[in-house]
Amino acid sequence: MPDQLSVTPRAAAAPAARPTLEAVAAAAGVSRATASRVVNGGEGVRPHLVDKVKEAVRELGYVPNPAARTLVTRRTGAVAVIIAEPEVRIFSDPFFSRQVRGISRELTASDTQLVLLLVEDHRDYERIERYLAGGHVDGALAFSLHTDDPLPAITRRIALPTVYGGRPGWTAAPDAEGSPGGVAYVDADNRGGARQAVRHLLDLGRRRIAHIAGPRDQTSATDRLDGYLDVLPGADPGLLAEGDFTAAGGARAMAGLLERRPDLDAVFAANDLMATGALEALRARGRRVPEDVALVGFDDAESVAETTDPPLTTVRQDIKGMGRLMARLLLRSLEDRRGAGRAPRPVITPTTLVRRASA
Repeated sequence: MPDQLSVTPRAAAAPAARPTLEAVAAAAGVSRATASRVVNGGEGVRPHLVDKVKEAVRELGYVPNPAARTLVTRRTGAVAVIIAEPEVRIFSDPFFSRQVRGISRELTASDTQLVLLLVEDHRDYERIERYLAGGHVDGALAFSLHTDDPLPAITRRIALPTVYGGRPGWTAAPDAEGSPGGVAYVDADNRGGARQAVRHLLDLGRRRIAHIAGPRDQTSATDRLDGYLDVLPGADPGLLAEGDFTAAGGARAMAGLLERRPDLDAVFAANDLMATGALEALRARGRRVPEDVALVGFDDAESVAETTDPPLTTVRQDIKGMGRLMARLLLRSLEDRRGAGRAPRPVITPTTLVRRASA
């Protein structure tokens, strides 16, 4: 018999070694420390050396080790976005998607990961505190807070840089520069926008102007109510109703208003979703908009205001722009080594009345 050949399997090719920071430094002709400063975004490196290191990174296909990078920079490259509302509300209200979109665009532009944390009920705060205290994120962006929200106390306790969307309802002593307790937030001119809405209705000749307010434990709602009362300080309490920033809540509030004051001739709703609910309630009771009752909302969410019948007159706030500004303020705070421990100043953005067919 012919000799049986024995075949030895060929060893698998060893994977190519992952390029190291030392290899980048050698290729660029700089020290490892200089290469590390460039790769990790440090300062104090001459521009022509920065260019050499970046070119070596591209040629070698070097990818920084995230764990090592965190040790060097003490940054995770991630930011938590915390929305203090249940999931069903977040995915049904276009306000939240627009704000998160603005935040996401700004974080993406700075190569920062967005980590979304939702709050179904108060029991979730224990989980959120554990996560934030675990060092998984560099800072937090939080919005839709209520006056009893424990989040501000949590972020202060773990010294986590935080920027809020909306004026926080809790109070603290002003810091040395006059900022309330060093709190950083971005908000719209809710009170001024409400004044614009009510004055517009008065200019139309309406005199029995009702207001559907948002939840009283949120500052945006109380500021808009205050704006209404600035223009109508002697308003009949029967013309005031409270909703919950949802369409269903607006419909319920509108039904109650019509029961108490069937002679009302205008409504200012504290957000567009409640205005759509009010519109349905008015239509169900045979009231024409704007002929019988003029209607104004607040937000100018295009997917809502431009698709109602008739299209909704509303107060525009730059929701997406406010999200971007929140992220920008937080990122600037994280980069500002000289201002370590100081929060950025609060920012109030303008509002404008957008006139459509409902008023």
